[in-house]
Amino acid sequence: MTSSTQRFVGETPTPPAGLTRFNALEEAAATAALHEACASSAWGSKLLSRRPYATADDLFAASDAAMAELTAEDLAEAMAGHPPIGRPKPGDPTSSREQRGMAGASEELKAELLELNLAYQEKFGHVFLICATGATAEFMLGQLKIRIENEAEGEREIVRTELGKINRIRLTRLVEEGNDA
Repeated sequence: MTSSTQRFVGETPTPPAGLTRFNALEEAAATAALHEACASSAWGSKLLSRRPYATADDLFAASDAAMAELTAEDLAEAMAGHPPIGRPKPGDPTSSREQRGMAGASEELKAELLELNLAYQEKFGHVFLICATGATAEFMLGQLKIRIENEAEGEREIVRTELGKINRIRLTRLVEEGNDA
């Protein structure tokens, strides 16, 4: 069995059904779908302007390129769409799914994470952003303890990288055939 994003010499890849649907969306609906992946309007506009995408890899490459071009203000807009670690948005299945690693955390660990989250936010002016998918609460706390010591510019680039990982996961969900994984 082959992936729908693999390319073979002489073959034109068939885009995944979800990507075909995304390519066919009216601009407002496509904008809304991209906003669900990332709150940066600049990132979303750049991805919209490059439609249609032949493959998921083309979409991912466009996302990576757009992410690299985001200004500090664009990154701030993107981060504003993310809840603090340990406090997923109520009623938001994406937020809950991505922060699943917090489910078994002790109350003590959650309290320490909240305290450090607030200190991080005070220092950097935004939430601590980490790709939480598949990460344990202990791992995220450890990363927060390390990253709170960073200088602002270095931390901004780490945030850019983490946001890129999150966007890739969310775009993957967008282009999967079932869109319910």
